[in-house]
Amino acid sequence: MKTVCLIGKPNVGKSSIFNRLIKEKKSIILDEPGITRDRVYGTVTYKDKKFILIDTGGIHGDSQDLEKDIIMQAELAIDEADIILFVTDGLDLITDADKKIRNMLKKCGKEVIVVVNKIDNDKRLNDVYAFYELGFEEVLGVSAEHNLGFTELLDLITKDMPLEAETTENILKFSFIGRPNVGKSSLVNALLNEERVIVSDVAGTTRDAVDTRFTYDKNDYIVIDTAGLRKKGRIYETIEKYSLIRSLKAIDRSDVCILVIDASTGIIEHDKHILSYAINAGKGLVICVNKWDTVKNPNEELKKWQQELAVYFKFVPYIHFVFVSAKTKKRMHTLMPEVIKAYENNQKEIKTSLLNDVILEAVSLHEAPSYKGKRLKIYFVSQTGTKPPKFTFQVNNKNLIHFSYERYLENKLREAFDLDGTPIILQFKNKSEK
Repeated sequence: MKTVCLIGKPNVGKSSIFNRLIKEKKSIILDEPGITRDRVYGTVTYKDKKFILIDTGGIHGDSQDLEKDIIMQAELAIDEADIILFVTDGLDLITDADKKIRNMLKKCGKEVIVVVNKIDNDKRLNDVYAFYELGFEEVLGVSAEHNLGFTELLDLITKDMPLEAETTENILKFSFIGRPNVGKSSLVNALLNEERVIVSDVAGTTRDAVDTRFTYDKNDYIVIDTAGLRKKGRIYETIEKYSLIRSLKAIDRSDVCILVIDASTGIIEHDKHILSYAINAGKGLVICVNKWDTVKNPNEELKKWQQELAVYFKFVPYIHFVFVSAKTKKRMHTLMPEVIKAYENNQKEIKTSLLNDVILEAVSLHEAPSYKGKRLKIYFVSQTGTKPPKFTFQVNNKNLIHFSYERYLENKLREAFDLDGTPIILQFKNKSEK
């Protein structure tokens, strides 16, 4: 996937444009300038094309007021991006802040589209031309508030992007994702040096990842090793969040994602954030605690870690944990079986008759709660997709489904069928719907 980032001064509507493009309210929108202090990531799909979108904090014009973290994050977003959307305010003249950003973007050598926001009537359309003064070829007026100009913007962004390719090669691709310095590349090396693994000479390289094809127990696999940050220096090496863009690209290309946690530093909130992207992408999932050689009394600590992980990741109780050391190769043999299991369950297909038997029994054991005198009725359930498994329920009124009852049905499906290591989707449709 290509990467597109939004850059601009505060309060020009970057977050509103971001939310319009990803079609959900993910960035925080407030009228207070500079509210988006961190980068926010999303995936945009348009006409069978897909790209990653990054929102950034606003850059001020007065260097006295510059917040170092916002500037740093903007520079890193620019470094990651293939295309930059330079967002300006159509109700304002070109300011010193705009010129400062213009100078920054001129140096980066990336494709830049000037997006003039708040253009919501014919009179303001003429105001767009003034922004050609910034010196970029592509200038386009939009209105995030009124959803105007976004088809033209998306056409421009995606004009040279390839269509999403369906892979014809039926081979399991998996990646190690997680924070920097947790040992992702070391795990790849340890895995490829296992006795039962034969490494072939076929290897492909992309800008952000290295793919290695290997044979394990007579079957072929591809491991995607997300590349390290290209630039060196304190800023790039110490801020953990900046590895996320690499993880996003690896997640998109993987069938199974292995979240790597460092046993020597423990679990942090950002681990959960990275995992959430793989869950939302519907991938098979494994959690790998690396650097197990650094743990004193590992046999005693194992139960404590399992309990802690179960609590911290209680929202995904179906994910299995493995504890390994890439350095000593201890317990590395436990990893591939979990990867294979997550992959098989992620593409599992279940017979309709078995599904309906399980759901019928679940309903007989525990009816849906009534709401205003009405009760949910389930007429039929069928599997309508894989990667991840998707189950569609025909019901009398889908508005009667309560999240707790949906969770109950999911748990019953997981009890009846081995769906460990994969998210599943439950969709409810009224019987009258096509």
